[in-house]
Amino acid sequence: MLNFFLDAAEGRFPPVDGEVTVVPPLAGGLECSVAFTGHAVVATALSADEVRARKPDGFGGSMSPDFLRFLAGPAGWIGVIDATLVSRGTGGRPRLPELDGVDEHPRVQYAREMRSDLRIHGDERGIIVVAAGLAGRTELSIELTDPGHDGRGHGRSLIADALTLVPAGEPVFAAVSPGNARSLRAFLASGFTPIGSEVLLRPARD
Repeated sequence: MLNFFLDAAEGRFPPVDGEVTVVPPLAGGLECSVAFTGHAVVATALSADEVRARKPDGFGGSMSPDFLRFLAGPAGWIGVIDATLVSRGTGGRPRLPELDGVDEHPRVQYAREMRSDLRIHGDERGIIVVAAGLAGRTELSIELTDPGHDGRGHGRSLIADALTLVPAGEPVFAAVSPGNARSLRAFLASGFTPIGSEVLLRPARD
């Protein structure tokens, strides 16, 4: 799965053929459905024949509610569908200090459930989590201390500073809900590029 993201970061995408590629599940009991332009990739413990019998496709069908419920099973957890964005670390001297005593922060708690190797940084503007996320890729997530004042550019400046925590040139990914327009604009203004969409699942099948 990781190779699909790394290739996309380099501008190499799967063929636009409407097909669905099925790969093994993710670590930690998670699965996912990822949509690129005209091609989908599904990471699941189900067989390719079981998946294709549901007739998903690479033109949006792999993100349909019925297909996602099939993947998750009747009692499984389905996350939100996020836009998948990518940028590059800038390296150099880190511009954000590490934070202690934030284990109860909702952003940190969610990251611990879904990711590993967390590094937590931030300042008065907000909190940044850099971690190994979906398929082991480097992921960046952000939460502003006062999102109502994002018009000051705090989101963009915090993201720019967070990129110094990643070695120069290394791909770094972000998953942003399309409905969170303010966050999406901040990531786009900071040089992140959309490459697809994704949803995580924790299946519970009969």
